[in-house]
Amino acid sequence: MQTSQNLAVEAEAPGRGGNRPLTGSLSLRRGFAFLAFAGLAWGTTGAAVEVIYRTGGLGPMAISFWRFLAGAVLLLPAWALRPSRKTPCAPQPARRRVVLLVGTGAGLAVFQTAYFAAVRDTGLAVGTIVTLGAAPVFTAAGGRLFLGERIGRAGVLAVAGAPAGLTVLVLGNQPGVVHLGGVGMALLSAAGYAVSNLLGRWTGRHGTGEDVFTLTLWSFLIGAAVMLPPALHEGLLPQRGNVTEEALLMLYIAAVTTALAYPLYFAGVAVLRAATASVMMLLEPVSAAVLAVLFLDEQLTTATVAGTVILLGAIAALALAEARPRGRDVVR
Repeated sequence: MQTSQNLAVEAEAPGRGGNRPLTGSLSLRRGFAFLAFAGLAWGTTGAAVEVIYRTGGLGPMAISFWRFLAGAVLLLPAWALRPSRKTPCAPQPARRRVVLLVGTGAGLAVFQTAYFAAVRDTGLAVGTIVTLGAAPVFTAAGGRLFLGERIGRAGVLAVAGAPAGLTVLVLGNQPGVVHLGGVGMALLSAAGYAVSNLLGRWTGRHGTGEDVFTLTLWSFLIGAAVMLPPALHEGLLPQRGNVTEEALLMLYIAAVTTALAYPLYFAGVAVLRAATASVMMLLEPVSAAVLAVLFLDEQLTTATVAGTVILLGAIAALALAEARPRGRDVVR
């Protein structure tokens, strides 16, 4: 799923303090294709994790650890051959780099692990929808409170619409369809995303000299280090179930939804508007919900559909607010 690594793009996008080393002459059509692949691939992450849960092997802590570690290993060749490797960079303050790398890795650990726990506790469809519906809203609110970012009145309405969508989703369903503990994990996951994203915006303003591959690789390594102790306590290796099937699923998660999807996402967002990229990423919760209903026998109730429409509408409204020129429609 989309994570705080997108903050690397923000830090390097034109007009935000850097350049775009990944795209070259990438066409808009190919950028759309890359984003579509990334969104659909991230939508399958929760489904793969749900299958692992059903085999009774690994828990969310162990899954996060192995995804971080395997993703870092698979990204090493791309990091070693990255275009910016031979480009000299001005030295950056060590404290700022440490704050960025450690904060991003820790935030990503919370984001990913809490999401996996939400999928376990309340199902793939609801867990993904709540996480991805709340994350952009938390980010917009945090940007306003802590970074002084301005949002239009449409953005304010979108921030207000997200709690409304959550209320419909939680209170409108029958008991047993939505579990409050899972919703809480999904909101914690969204908060982890928002913290990492806001940290990236702050460091992007001041400059860190980090390219996207370096930031991603260090985030995964730090995330793996953060998750190792709880993963050891939970159980690092599966004790039952089909070990071969779980290993193949983890390889898919690490290779396709992590090491492949993230670079394609970076390349796509670098040639498209951020608002367009935000709307394209709605493919992720939609594909996750479809997989949950078709293959995992999850219920898609009227209240779930209504809450989903409101939540995803909030994201679309934020994207439209971002695309509009700043003028009178600004909350200061």
